[in-house]
Amino acid sequence: MTRLVLTNFRSYTQGEIGVSGRSVVLAGPNGAGKTNLLDAISLLSPGRGLRGSRLGDHTRKGPVAQGEALWGVAATVARGAESYDIGTGLMPDERRQTRMNGAPAESAGALGEIVQMSWLTPAMDRLFIESASGRRRFLDRLVFGFDSAHASRATRYETAMRERARLLKFGPRDPAWLDALESQMAETGIAMAIARAETIARLNIALAQRGDAGAFPCAQLAMDGETDQLLAENGEAALDTMRERLASARVRDAQAGRTSFGPHLSDLGVRHTRKGMNAQECSTGEQKALLISIVLADAWELARVRNGHAPILLLDEVAAHLDARRRAALFDEITTLGAQAWMTGTDIEIFSPLRSRADLFAVADSQFTLISG
Repeated sequence: MTRLVLTNFRSYTQGEIGVSGRSVVLAGPNGAGKTNLLDAISLLSPGRGLRGSRLGDHTRKGPVAQGEALWGVAATVARGAESYDIGTGLMPDERRQTRMNGAPAESAGALGEIVQMSWLTPAMDRLFIESASGRRRFLDRLVFGFDSAHASRATRYETAMRERARLLKFGPRDPAWLDALESQMAETGIAMAIARAETIARLNIALAQRGDAGAFPCAQLAMDGETDQLLAENGEAALDTMRERLASARVRDAQAGRTSFGPHLSDLGVRHTRKGMNAQECSTGEQKALLISIVLADAWELARVRNGHAPILLLDEVAAHLDARRRAALFDEITTLGAQAWMTGTDIEIFSPLRSRADLFAVADSQFTLISG
């Protein structure tokens, strides 16, 4: 990425930053607008961004000119010899619009073929000890990089699941209507489970190849859920079996007010390979190191399958809580990988080893000042 423009986005009325294409450091006090910038970049990919906020929550508080987008994010991205102008935003009718090279794109998922992203935020420090939903979102973000259609499948699955729940609660419980919704849930749900399983297999190979030689420990991933077990045991018959299970659970789901079976209930398990411990049993520092190890393994694998094009890494306050050895190892690996990492922190000195390898900016009141680059 060489250029980023924000319009009416959170703390930014108008913001523009031009960079060299190397990694970028944004240093400044809390509330300066650093995380807002990373959040904006994350929306140039499938999904709801690193905050997971509703689209309307990104709109800057203040007047918006009539006919102007409620908010917008645009960027110029280079992929080899090709350059792409991409953008997304929320229109006055509250529809999200995505554009590529000046023309409307089919969906935000289309941008996933141009640029892939992974991120780590302070909120993810508790990923292994909080609810399974956060771990599913983390894995699905990694899946998007290899299979951009995963986002649209997840949307179709969730839409059908909500409509089925509405019919079961309020009626009419038309069997044909419910059959159609459950068929869509089975088709998209099994496809989601397959995509997750394929990504986990990729990452486990990449993680095993990394081993424990570096500063970050080797991890082993596994998906745990009834849908995943069904897929493993039934193979091609899993689709029909899931459809039958959903149909047989209608009365129970109507009484419970929720869907009791499907990939929306699966959980990602992570183990510290050398210690043979589940991630939730490891120390806070080890958990963070495991997360970084997974993200780096994912970045290397994406670069391998996409002709050397590494993903963009959004690392919000990641370096501040690493010791000097692991900080240096992280910076060195990002440089060797050739990834563009956007990193934030309050102390510019933490990033001093990157002065000759990255663009360093001071950020204050949502304004950028180039320090080194």
